[in-house]
Amino acid sequence: MNQALLIIDAQQDLMDGSEKESAVFNKEKLIKNINLVIGKARKSNIPVVFVRDLDVAEGKGEGFYIHNGINVPNEAKIFDKKASNCFHGTELLNHLQSQEIKHVVVMGCSTQHCIDSAVRTATINGLDVTLVGDGHSTADSDVLSAEQIIKHHNHTLHGHYNVEHFSIVRNSEEDLYQPTHDTYR
Repeated sequence: MNQALLIIDAQQDLMDGSEKESAVFNKEKLIKNINLVIGKARKSNIPVVFVRDLDVAEGKGEGFYIHNGINVPNEAKIFDKKASNCFHGTELLNHLQSQEIKHVVVMGCSTQHCIDSAVRTATINGLDVTLVGDGHSTADSDVLSAEQIIKHHNHTLHGHYNVEHFSIVRNSEEDLYQPTHDTYR
């Protein structure tokens, strides 16, 4: 099965915070887990794809770049987006389909916006998704803490389905590139 690791909005200003944004919850653990899963992907020859949000740091400078603590593979593909949904207005889906990708492992920021929309959109576009439960984060909202938002989305997105394809949640230390979707079908 062709697979890809999809890392969304793991950008300097979004993760560290800026004048406009608060830093994400548990940033150091998130970076550690992203690097762990990238390492596993490289060992298994799984392609790594990053998506950056053009709204972060107005789409330029160090704040816009992928976080400097993340080990970005030289061969990684990078797509830039204008919408919360990484599939909207980008060539991401065409790229994944051209590589005959059937399973994506998803990580990044922000849980309730870009991560949620990516997982849901992937399932309606013929992809099974493994959301890394300890591999996405966000900042506190006016209503819920970041920790509550993450827990809620891990619960909600585990088993989310669109008939043929669905998402499951697993943690970074698991063998994410051995999908377990068929045990739930």
